[in-house]
Amino acid sequence: MRGQETPEREVLVDACGCEITPPPPTGGGGESEEPVTRLWHVREVQLGLLSGALLGAGFLAGLAGSETVQLVLAAAALLVGGSTFVPGALRRLARGKLGVGLLMTIGAVGATLLGQVEEAAALAFLFSLSEGLEEYSLARTRHGLRALLDLVPKEARVLRGGRELVVDPAALVVGDVMVVRPGERLATDGRVRTGRSSLDTSAITGESMPVETGPGQDVFAGSINGTGALEVEVTSTAQDNSLARIVHVVEAEQSRRGATQRLADRIASPLVPGILIAAVLTVLIGALLGDPSVWMHRALVMVVAASPCALAISVPVTAVASIGAASRRGILVKGGAAMEALGRVRTVALDKTGTLTRNQPAVIDVAVTAGHDRGQALAWAAALEARSEHPLAAAILAATDQVPPAQHVEAVVGAGLVGTVDGARVRLGRPSWVKPGDLSSAVDGMQQAGATAVVVEVDGHPVGAIAVRDELRPEATEVISRFHDHGYTVAMLTGDNQATAQALAAQAGIEQVHADLRPEDKSTVIARLRGHAPTAMVGDGVNDAPALATADVGVAMGAMGTDVAIETADVALMGDDLRLLPFAFDHARRTRAIMLQNVVLSLVLIAVLIPLALFGVLGLAAVVLIHELAEVVVIANGVRAGRATSPPLRTGEPKRDVVEPGVRT
Repeated sequence: MRGQETPEREVLVDACGCEITPPPPTGGGGESEEPVTRLWHVREVQLGLLSGALLGAGFLAGLAGSETVQLVLAAAALLVGGSTFVPGALRRLARGKLGVGLLMTIGAVGATLLGQVEEAAALAFLFSLSEGLEEYSLARTRHGLRALLDLVPKEARVLRGGRELVVDPAALVVGDVMVVRPGERLATDGRVRTGRSSLDTSAITGESMPVETGPGQDVFAGSINGTGALEVEVTSTAQDNSLARIVHVVEAEQSRRGATQRLADRIASPLVPGILIAAVLTVLIGALLGDPSVWMHRALVMVVAASPCALAISVPVTAVASIGAASRRGILVKGGAAMEALGRVRTVALDKTGTLTRNQPAVIDVAVTAGHDRGQALAWAAALEARSEHPLAAAILAATDQVPPAQHVEAVVGAGLVGTVDGARVRLGRPSWVKPGDLSSAVDGMQQAGATAVVVEVDGHPVGAIAVRDELRPEATEVISRFHDHGYTVAMLTGDNQATAQALAAQAGIEQVHADLRPEDKSTVIARLRGHAPTAMVGDGVNDAPALATADVGVAMGAMGTDVAIETADVALMGDDLRLLPFAFDHARRTRAIMLQNVVLSLVLIAVLIPLALFGVLGLAAVVLIHELAEVVVIANGVRAGRATSPPLRTGEPKRDVVEPGVRT
């Protein structure tokens, strides 16, 4: 079956002049063809092995003195091996495209015309095996990405007509109510209607700790339910859930080739016609200098020696392997361009709210005057805040269990709240509105620490001051330290005031701080940082959109289920654990190093083999063997990018088994 070629296969096909069967289409919950999981399942390998068997049988026949049988078997080996690349090369030539397959075809035909059928058969045998290895490596690395879809269970329980039915996940529709028992995986995305539990999302988001969930909270396909039963209202079909969306986005975006890939393309594209021209000149000049048949043979060997197939596959194999490994750890990278750019980054700019912090303000300090205690101050404040929708209200209410009733509560715009609690007149607001009196020094200390201070006043007397601040994530300091240890420059961007920004930056270990920024100001700062070094912007993917777009690489945090973040960012971290950040950057840097190793190795190989072939040091079979062994090395080196280590555990967290995609629990 021939289908639409994926970008990596298109690169391979353009350069190699071969035609490889594309992978089966993916979809959520539906059945697809069995993916290639064994080397001998690949058609090119099967034909290559048959070609080798025929060639070996012919060699044995020659030793037995049957030259006719040897010639027939060698010709059969040539036809079988050549069937893997000659037809495709000719079809592409008819469309005006040259490739390595054409070089190999010319080499095989020329050797046959010179009477060296065995050498032509050896070329076809070895090249068909190399094509099979390329197909196998791409199929295996892509399988790692598609294995995310295997996290969806084969069956789902759903309530319909008052009955609990077992259905195929593909049959789920928006509005259905799924019943998820303890230990089961969620078949698609939804919102919890009833029940409370904890969900293991490690295979999807990279979050190492279970996530608590309850009514009204969104949950995602592939998560493993903990100890509680849940009823979940379906919010997306199996074909369009978060897992399917991740796979489709990555496969669509992989056409964006990185700078290293473009370098390989720029070298490989003119190399093929250049080789053919050089071969013709070699034959013409050689004919004037000596035996034409000798120089014809050397020209054919040179054509094969200069084939850039290893160069063409060096980056795609690495990129696909690396992207698949990252996706299994909750890091969505949109193609080779994003991965290569991420590997070049040396400056990391982080948004404060929602990235370095959780965007959940909390009470961090309470100061009181003589004769009052912390609980009383918080209770008076909570009584008024219970009637408010101000962002600080939730923080104060969460800090106390005592919420006495309040009457006649009024909001004073830009100042605070006023009301009556237990017959006392209570005011709560900014220090500029409610004078702190004896608490002035405490309020100053709170503000210098980057907190928002509110003063509680009862019957005209200040009784307490409450400091509220959006705290750093627990892992933030460790993550920033890792960035510094690995040589990155780290900057913090925020729209918050300078005092708050400086206090949190000092706590996190960040020296470069840019505060009081509007969204367009963040974009300007990123442009300035890019002037010094490749820069990544890490934000929430929505209100940081201008900065994300301006940066060399935009990284969205906590993007699971967020269409905007997945679609606009170059890299999206599915979970909220900041530890994924340095892991992603280290993984990309290692991937880029492997890409460059493969490109250099491929170019050195061509540079060494061409003169050896031109001066007759190496014959056709020897050149082919060296080339294909080099391709095996390039493929193996590229596949190393898919063997990324797991992100570190949180401090004090027990070691746990990682649930790999496709492994059912």
